[in-house]
Amino acid sequence: MRTTLGIISAALMLCTIYLIFIWVPTEQNLGISQRIFYFHVPLAWIGMISILVVGASSVVHLITGKDIWDAVAYSGAEIGVIFATLILVTGAVWAKPVWGVWWSWDPKLTTTLILWFIYVGYLMVRSFAPQGSKGRKYASVVALIGAVDSPLIYLASIWWRTAHPDLNIGPLAESDLDSSMLIVFLISLITFTVFYLYLILERIEIRRVEDSLDEVYQNVYTTN
Repeated sequence: MRTTLGIISAALMLCTIYLIFIWVPTEQNLGISQRIFYFHVPLAWIGMISILVVGASSVVHLITGKDIWDAVAYSGAEIGVIFATLILVTGAVWAKPVWGVWWSWDPKLTTTLILWFIYVGYLMVRSFAPQGSKGRKYASVVALIGAVDSPLIYLASIWWRTAHPDLNIGPLAESDLDSSMLIVFLISLITFTVFYLYLILERIEIRRVEDSLDEVYQNVYTTN
């Protein structure tokens, strides 16, 4: 399944890159820099969804005690911090030609930066907290805080005065994209979602192997 998903993801990514840089017309007001939009928004979507995955999986793990859910949470955090970093980078690259600055303390930017720190905090807790269930509980608290931050990012442009445009995705979206731009945006969104699923499935499998090796090491260490 993972191999098939990887092939589909690669094909979709090639198709998406062609559509973004060759097929879709250049937006007249923002110019060529607007093409970052087709990467930035899907990355933001994945970054917000991934922290919800981490939070939900952490809670299920604490309730059931099944290691698979801990593997999902940890994998989601590792991949999520990469996507959160890319959100900030693509946002800064887009902001410079549009706003004239690399960074402003816009509410949406600020809450996204907080999300990045939450991802990093989760991984730091998992690395330095006591081994076993206690460390996982501490990390779960961090993940749940992140799960609260995710809807704040989504609603920031509605609740506060922000330089960001209207929402393009979700139940409150009010997109004014023309048909060709909307098609490319939706395809890009699907592409990055499939890519995220592929990455998280691969990382979960690796995580399970790591846990198995840790058990073997602990048994050998205890025996000796």
